[in-house]
Amino acid sequence: MTGKEFLNAVSNRGTDLLQIFLDILEETSSKYCVIGGLAVNAYTEPVVSLDLDMVIVAGELDKVIAASEAAGLKVQELEHSINLSAADSDLRIQIQTDPRYQDFLQRAEPHDVLGYKMHVAAAEDVLTGKVWAWSDNTRRKSKRHKDLADIVRLVESHPHLRENLPAELLPELD
Repeated sequence: MTGKEFLNAVSNRGTDLLQIFLDILEETSSKYCVIGGLAVNAYTEPVVSLDLDMVIVAGELDKVIAASEAAGLKVQELEHSINLSAADSDLRIQIQTDPRYQDFLQRAEPHDVLGYKMHVAAAEDVLTGKVWAWSDNTRRKSKRHKDLADIVRLVESHPHLRENLPAELLPELD
């Protein structure tokens, strides 16, 4: 079973929402990068996630949203993200609208993640995003623990990243 087949089996084996969305990004010539757990998978041993967190160039969001709606995807706008979903897929696409992530786009590079070719934020940027998420005390404890686990995975695979961590996080790694 390929990584792509596995992800589709886990996400309900209905619509290949990830491929549909990657096709939308290509058709609209939108610059994007994957952040979050699936981005961590580009730099470490993969772990299954049903969330695809990404950033799209702010000026291209409207055309991506319009194309997503035209493709039949459900679009939900929240305070710091735009979420996309399909009725027959458990995968959730979360487009981050926090402007801090826009700088990640310029350093993103193509990677193969679970059989999908995607632009992924640089490892240092993925780590920064995970630290921001871990530091957000308004997030559920379970989400913050997952963020910490992703930070540990990144630092174990790329020890030089440890120097990018804030001092208050270092005791959590030991």
